[in-house]
Amino acid sequence: MPSISDCKCVLVIGSTSGIGRALALSILDLPSKPTVIVCGRRKERLEELVATHHATGRLKSVTLDVLSERNALKSSIEEIVDTYPDLDAVLFSSGILRSFDFTRPETIDLDSLECELGTNYTSIVRMITFFLPHLIKLGEQGHPTFLYPVSSGLSIFPAPGIPDYCATKAALHSLSISLAVQLKRKNVHVVEIIPPLVESELHGFQSTTQGLARFWLTLEEYTKETMEGLVRGDSYVPAGTAVERYKKFEEGKLEAAARLYGQS
Repeated sequence: MPSISDCKCVLVIGSTSGIGRALALSILDLPSKPTVIVCGRRKERLEELVATHHATGRLKSVTLDVLSERNALKSSIEEIVDTYPDLDAVLFSSGILRSFDFTRPETIDLDSLECELGTNYTSIVRMITFFLPHLIKLGEQGHPTFLYPVSSGLSIFPAPGIPDYCATKAALHSLSISLAVQLKRKNVHVVEIIPPLVESELHGFQSTTQGLARFWLTLEEYTKETMEGLVRGDSYVPAGTAVERYKKFEEGKLEAAARLYGQS
């Protein structure tokens, strides 16, 4: 299977911090020397990132709000494709995490819950839909293209304190399997990235960073392990504790889905 080392131009959505930022910079350092486009809402962070790594000349930035109105989001993606016609890979790392206690239903903030759903799942489905005409066209011309959704080990085994987050990641996990099977014939490769608990700003709102630090994989360790899987061209890229969960509950599911869909 082709791998990220074959990519000429990689867009990393949600790369102003955490996993997205770390993966974007690691992809930039690949020997194949791809162009990397960092993308997110926080323009000042993107500009700082590009300024820090301007020497390569291969790090670009695009400001994008994934929760933009549908037509505005479509227009933004069409502009990205027009600006970067060699774009052959999109990595979706944007996400938010909120806790909800359904034993106290009066405390459930549905606006917050629906924002989490939109950020972690609905917006990604929209963006994939808008990027696919370009990626399919390149694929049919013989150039492999890639979609890299970032789900979570919690998509396999949920944490009850963050039920909506786990549900959004489970939805993305299921979607990734279906798209991997559907798009294989179009030379568009869907590779799901499955992180464990990783050192990240994502968990800061819980005020439990010190406690979580006893369990999470450091960002450096996580990035190294994940990049090894991406370079190998693995169909799934779990890391840390997510590897065991994937092997126990998910291994072979993609192949079974492909057989069901009439693919060997």
